[in-house]
Amino acid sequence: MKSSYGIAGLMALAAAFWIASGQFGQSNNLPASQKPPVVLAKANSAPTVRVRIARAEPRTGEEILRGRTEADRMVDIKSETYGRIATLEADRGIRVAKGHVLVELSTEERPARLREAKALLAQRQVEFDAATKLSAKGYRGGIQVAIAKAELEAAQARVRVAETALGDTIIKAPFDGTIDDHMVELGDFVEQGDVIARIVDLDPILVVAQVNERLVGQLQVGQTAQVDLITGQSVTGHLRFISSVADPATRTFRIELEAENPGEDIADGVTAELRIPTGRHLAYHVSPAILTLSQLGDVGIKAVDEEGRVVFLPVRIMGSDEQGVWLSGLPPDLVMITVGQEFVKVGQKVRPIDEESLEPLAGADPS
Repeated sequence: MKSSYGIAGLMALAAAFWIASGQFGQSNNLPASQKPPVVLAKANSAPTVRVRIARAEPRTGEEILRGRTEADRMVDIKSETYGRIATLEADRGIRVAKGHVLVELSTEERPARLREAKALLAQRQVEFDAATKLSAKGYRGGIQVAIAKAELEAAQARVRVAETALGDTIIKAPFDGTIDDHMVELGDFVEQGDVIARIVDLDPILVVAQVNERLVGQLQVGQTAQVDLITGQSVTGHLRFISSVADPATRTFRIELEAENPGEDIADGVTAELRIPTGRHLAYHVSPAILTLSQLGDVGIKAVDEEGRVVFLPVRIMGSDEQGVWLSGLPPDLVMITVGQEFVKVGQKVRPIDEESLEPLAGADPS
């Protein structure tokens, strides 16, 4: 019996100890309403960011486009008649002037046909003259004179056709240019429509590119632009053509810039970079390191507003140089975050520190 009382007493003692340990142990086990207040000064302290008080400056905008060079004219010279290549003066790479004889075909029977046509013309001329005189004396009617005149004109047409056929055996350059290639050799027989040679005109040279819908409205025919070629060459030209119809596949517009190329040093098909001025804009010159992305993927910067909170401002990159990039689309004055922008969120309270003096900005809340 005494043993049972002893066991009960030990259990009561253990229960009392357990209750005491819960009551006077860690406060975290208390209900929220009974917990002591927490010191929040450290949790509420705003993060520090370095900033620059910046002001925009006027700058000429510049749009950079990728394109390529094109010959002003490129033509495949075709034969207008048949014949065998008798002479060939169309070596690759040579510069030719307008009217330069590229190829002469064998004349075949064409000279004989021309002589025959001229003989017939002479006969029809005599007949027409005689009919006209007899008609004047009343020995021929008007119908006979009209028939003689028609036969004379037909003979004249035959002469012109024969002369053209003979002239077609001589193939000349249609404009000043360079022979890019020839497709025939001496002794080849060609038919009407066969390609003889390809001639290109590289002066002036064209630089073509595609522009988007946003930019095309800012361009004007006659506008000057700079072109940098992948070869290291640079030229200045002017816009001579802006398409009025967009490419249905890309929704972009073709533009053509014309530049002088007197020595034809610039070839067709060279990769080019066009720098086109787009007017005066207010811009900031900054390091690319301060650029960041919004949640939607827009490129921009982070700044501090009048309440000391972080704001995201989308930007447009106008150009770049060795020192940094030029940004537009921003307010004329702003407090730009230059260090720490990746560690703060939009809307968050921050402590702005001047990047040069490392002192808090005047009027900034130090908390």
